[in-house]
Amino acid sequence: MPAIRGPKSKSKTRRHTRDLDQIHADVHSHKHLKQYTDTKAPEDLPGLGQWYCTECAKWFESELNFVAHTKGKPHRRRVRQLRDEPYTQKAAEAAVGMTTDNGRRDTEEMAVDKDLDIASRT
Repeated sequence: MPAIRGPKSKSKTRRHTRDLDQIHADVHSHKHLKQYTDTKAPEDLPGLGQWYCTECAKWFESELNFVAHTKGKPHRRRVRQLRDEPYTQKAAEAAVGMTTDNGRRDTEEMAVDKDLDIASRT
């Protein structure tokens, strides 16, 4: 068991990759992927940045490693996760009950609400 050296060492940042919503944007927009890859210097990347798995957001040293990775279970698992549409802020707020539905209500619905309100008072 490794020693805990401080509050920052408790978080596992060594193996952290991009989040699913970021990868989803990379897969669907070449511009988004190019913007991310341009921030990395090729000489600092494994294999000079030639082999990059978009779905897993990982760089590989050789084509052989990249091909072996694409056939592996972790890659297939990540591809399966990316088939689902990522959650949005609107969906999260709706789940909590913080919806902002400013749509128009029918007059029949308002009449029913008034009848219920009057019946509950008596």
